Amino acid sequence: MATPIDQAKSPSTSPKGKEKSPSVSPRHSPSQSAGPMTPLAGLVAGDADNPVPVQVDHDAYPDDPADVDSTYGSDQDSAYTGSITSSIYNYQYENGRRYHAYREGQYVLPNDQQEQERLDLQHHIWRLLIGGRLFTAPLPSMANEEDELRILDLGTGTGIWAIDMADEFPNASVFGVDLSPIQPEWVPNNCRFHVDDYEDQWTYHEDEKFDYIHGRALSGTSADWPRFYQQVMENLKPGGWLEMQEYDAWIFSDDDSCDRAPWTMEWVDKLDAASRMYGKQINVARYQKQWIIDAGFEDVEEKVYRIPIGPWAKDPTLKELGKFELTHMQMSVDSHTPALFTRVLNYSKDQADVLMEGVKREFRSRDLRLITTYRFIVGRKPLNWQGGGGGV
Repeated sequence: MATPIDQAKSPSTSPKGKEKSPSVSPRHSPSQSAGPMTPLAGLVAGDADNPVPVQVDHDAYPDDPADVDSTYGSDQDSAYTGSITSSIYNYQYENGRRYHAYREGQYVLPNDQQEQERLDLQHHIWRLLIGGRLFTAPLPSMANEEDELRILDLGTGTGIWAIDMADEFPNASVFGVDLSPIQPEWVPNNCRFHVDDYEDQWTYHEDEKFDYIHGRALSGTSADWPRFYQQVMENLKPGGWLEMQEYDAWIFSDDDSCDRAPWTMEWVDKLDAASRMYGKQINVARYQKQWIIDAGFEDVEEKVYRIPIGPWAKDPTLKELGKFELTHMQMSVDSHTPALFTRVLNYSKDQADVLMEGVKREFRSRDLRLITTYRFIVGRKPLNWQGGGGGV
């Protein structure tokens, strides 16, 4: 039986029509872009001020409690070949997880196989939320062969979104930027990956500006969001679009479930506190829309989706999403906790492990109705924008 991670992974494809990215030397991977997805009907976006309660299916869970606890193995890391500076692959190992080497310490999440599986599963969830699509900004139809868009994906991770966009827009030039060279070796001809830190000064020239800049789950990665959005603005073409896909680093409920989930609420509270102390607050998704407006973007819109953690919702769409989100959130606990809690809050590994297990146990509980929120925020650069020049 296919697991949520299996379903989120892309079908195996032939290298035909693909080429190696010259800017990285990533691992071999049988997965390319995510295949066609069946849209989940009935999902309605709300807004942050008027959330729609999630109706509960009281018969959602199986008779065997073990059936709601999923553990997924992972393949061994594939071999790398060296075509870029080898120091980028001098990964740091800590608390049983692997972290990036380039600009060590700038990013507190791991980059190992377990984390890559989480990112690909998360990609599947984002697509399900919007009917299998990759974006909500009003980009030209992929059927228009005249559109040679320049697209930038910030924090590209495994590169799965960038690869899917390159497949969907074969005449576009798609660029993915990340601190870790963990993208697949065979990619579409129109897709490139670069190891870089978008917190640095951007160095794109005037003729390299973008039609569309995309960022997903970047909360906790920037120490200066106004500067970040200023650089995005400067490097978009007039009329170009920004899209941020973010989720709140917090847990919600429509009843008293949060009051009955002490491990979970301690975790999110301390996670946010530790990220503040680290200098890159993680629970900032709710501020992104205003920051984008303050940066001068026009036509800014935000859609907020609420996803149950677990298959307890009555609505079949939310039930399906909840199954994936339960797995994703358990993996997120494992990836988000170790570095911040041991480096900043001085937890021992054993203390962090106890906390993580308590949180995951509450996520699996039949008696708790916990909810996460995902946000899609888009904004357009004004045609007559006068501030600053390109990032040269």
